[in-house]
Amino acid sequence: MKNVRIRSLIFLAPLLFLSFFTAKAQTGETLTAAEQPELYLPLLSGKKVGLVGNQTSILPSKNKIHLVDFLLENKIDVQRVYVPEHGFRGDADAGEKVDNSVDAKTGLPIISLYGNNKKPSKDQLEGLDVVIFDLQDVGTRFYTYISTMHYVMEACAENGIKVLIFDRPNPNGDYVDGPMLKKGFESFVGMHPIPVVHGMTVGELAQMINGEKWLKSGIQADLEIIPIKNWGHTDAYNLPVKPSPNLPSDLSIRLYPSTCFFEGTNISLGRGTLFPFQVFGFPDPAFGSFEFTPVSIPGMAKSPRYQDQVCYGQDLRNEPMNTQFTLKYLLEAYALSKDKSKFFTNYFDTLAGSDELRKMIIAGKSESEIRDTWKSAHQDFLALREKYLIYQ
Repeated sequence: MKNVRIRSLIFLAPLLFLSFFTAKAQTGETLTAAEQPELYLPLLSGKKVGLVGNQTSILPSKNKIHLVDFLLENKIDVQRVYVPEHGFRGDADAGEKVDNSVDAKTGLPIISLYGNNKKPSKDQLEGLDVVIFDLQDVGTRFYTYISTMHYVMEACAENGIKVLIFDRPNPNGDYVDGPMLKKGFESFVGMHPIPVVHGMTVGELAQMINGEKWLKSGIQADLEIIPIKNWGHTDAYNLPVKPSPNLPSDLSIRLYPSTCFFEGTNISLGRGTLFPFQVFGFPDPAFGSFEFTPVSIPGMAKSPRYQDQVCYGQDLRNEPMNTQFTLKYLLEAYALSKDKSKFFTNYFDTLAGSDELRKMIIAGKSESEIRDTWKSAHQDFLALREKYLIYQ
């Protein structure tokens, strides 16, 4: 693939501190890119480096040390840090403004890539030789970390800066499902013509974005992937830290592709509880026997929908860990809604990637009938996806 490299050779320099990682690799345990410094430290030596990272940018096998701290310990010249939605330490609520600041521990400048500054400017990249992207994604089109990756790749391509993707397992990487994004419905929660569950790691998706020339004006980034070791798409992966404040558990991440659609309705998905994306309800007893009351929770939900009101609905916390995308929760809530004219908000079509899903639900289509309309597009996407897979 043009302008893409995958780093798979192990450098044989006598780096004694690598022995711990080498021993772990031989056990067959999954190693993220960050846990394989023999693959990337030689690439960074003598370079001025930028890092796109947050609280997920850690080395789990080395006491969860943060990547930025590890790089600095190994004399890598990290110049600045760029942070996505939720901030550098992951304590900002969804949609909350994240300001530029300074990291208290390292003194490095932190540049927000959320809000009005989603794409780093030329000045914000000045002097850099390489930008590392290391964020734990959850494998859905509307999770904004992949949109941040898109803009970082684009900005680096425009300014002649190499992009180094540190890959991590996709906890929803074992399947592909959901409606496709249609032209004209692009947004920060959906920038690419892919299904809701795309079944790719950020490294694989970066290759697709580059290879299909989805960056502005068809420009391509100088891209290199540091791959995961000992992981395949059907392998389960338990995240060592939560990827954002409202995805607190592995089950919430598995349910997220299905329950996130409630963000575009008048239904609560549990923001303002300790189990968001794992319940749904409405202030009407007709919605179910399970009760929950959203409250303001700093760092998770400052002003949740139906704050301090009792909501009735369903508790999904007993769903199996291998649960996959479904429309059943959404269709059930719509059927129970007494005023269907208020069920959908303008945000729903943005999440769905077109107006087709909303129209089919209003028309009374079943889940199987709706799914039939995706089959052809899914087949085309699966064929395209095959070109860019790193992990078979």
